[in-house]
Amino acid sequence: MKPSRLLPLLLATLKFACSYLLASRAYELHRDEYLYLNYGHHLAWGYLEVPPLTAVQSWLTLALGGGWFWVKLWPILWGSITVYLVARLAQRVGGGWFAVALAGIGYVVSAYARLNFLFQPNSFEVLAFTGAVYALVRHLQTSEPRYLYALGVLLGVGALNKYTTFFFVGALLASLLLTPQRRLLLTRHWWGAAVLALLLWLPNMLWQLAHGVPFLHHMALLKESQLVHVSVADFWKDQLLMCFPAVWIWVPGLLALLFYQPFRTYRVVGFIYLAGLLILTVLHGKSYYALGYYPVLLSFGAVWLEPQLARFRWGVVARPILLAVPVLLILPVLPFLFTLYPPAHMQRIGPQYQSLGILRWEDGQNHPLPQDYADMVGWQELADKTWQAYQHLPNSTRQFTLIKCDNYGQAGAINYYNRHRPLPAAHSFNGSYLFWFPPRPAQPYRHLLLVGEGNPSELVPYFRTLQKVGEITNPYARELGTTIYLGTDPSAALLDRVYQEHQAALAEWQGPK
Repeated sequence: MKPSRLLPLLLATLKFACSYLLASRAYELHRDEYLYLNYGHHLAWGYLEVPPLTAVQSWLTLALGGGWFWVKLWPILWGSITVYLVARLAQRVGGGWFAVALAGIGYVVSAYARLNFLFQPNSFEVLAFTGAVYALVRHLQTSEPRYLYALGVLLGVGALNKYTTFFFVGALLASLLLTPQRRLLLTRHWWGAAVLALLLWLPNMLWQLAHGVPFLHHMALLKESQLVHVSVADFWKDQLLMCFPAVWIWVPGLLALLFYQPFRTYRVVGFIYLAGLLILTVLHGKSYYALGYYPVLLSFGAVWLEPQLARFRWGVVARPILLAVPVLLILPVLPFLFTLYPPAHMQRIGPQYQSLGILRWEDGQNHPLPQDYADMVGWQELADKTWQAYQHLPNSTRQFTLIKCDNYGQAGAINYYNRHRPLPAAHSFNGSYLFWFPPRPAQPYRHLLLVGEGNPSELVPYFRTLQKVGEITNPYARELGTTIYLGTDPSAALLDRVYQEHQAALAEWQGPK
């Protein structure tokens, strides 16, 4: 191994180890993780929430047993590779050991600590954006076409991971037009890379077209239910908070890219950040949508700081101290980046951090725990109680049971924790579960297990018996109070209604068939 790669590799290893070791098993998987894991049972070129790349990881995870280690492997792996690229980029633009270490540590202690712990498309998104800028910088340095094609591959695969990649592409094109690098847009290798990216994304594009472009409906729902709560002021405040321990690294990095003469060749990278954040501001994007734009700023900021320190006699002594600064700054908020402490302890210390917005959920209100943490408890209890209810059904009719849940978190958790038990798959009309709802069987259902049913009293006339058989009682769960009802011998009228509602819900996403 080349000596220059040793320090970046050590930083990547540190990131990998910390992500696993600083996690309390008092928490379960996150609500979204259960949905994404269910993709592995239904491989396709697209889903209502995201493109198909996550499904491939889910399929591999389930093939390996689906345990906690394998679920967390993917975000931790993508985060570790990102650290490596951040450190290597610092080297490529002239940084020594201090710049490399500072850039890598800045990444490790920022919001990526939590991001790279959740099995979601976000970790790969950050990796794809960072890798794309790395490839662009290498092309600007060497003029080698292979880096443009690497850029095309990263953007194509990025589009297979998350649709926010198109915002990044828009920022990239705008930035190239604003700088002398616009000449790239006229080269055949640029267009070759663009065609390569398009070909990689083409299967998902065809899937979108075949299903009525559900991405548009998804964005409309986000705007109506979540993005409406994102104010411009909160968005920009969060930009400072998300990477606060490294703000003194990435801000100089941005300014240096825009005004530092030795970085004039890379000015396009600074414009990518500005254009990307402008797009997200206008569209009222969530704060964390911008996380993919910061890692490269850490690289350039660390490289700029290194010679500035060399001007002072005490610079050599200050370097080890400055490497410790990001770590010291993260200590007060460490429990909100890593799941160190169980929920009861988090509730006790939470009020001290309320002003930082850490306890604010998507509904715009403050709660006892951060939303991500509340979304990581109560699921095992729900799955076990559903299994227990199923076990009490008569053997002769148990196979004619439909488990219907109010949302994808409930359905996904029941399926995940019962994956080694002979329990029918849980279903929902929420998200991509719409595609997986079973066709109406020839033999009518004898039992319905209704999870999260909001109006059970209205359904009493449609069953021979309807009774509550379980409820989530974990006081820290976002799903606290979610009920499980068992209905026996549902009427044909009710089943007609169920399947009519299913078709109506599908039509909202992809139009009537």
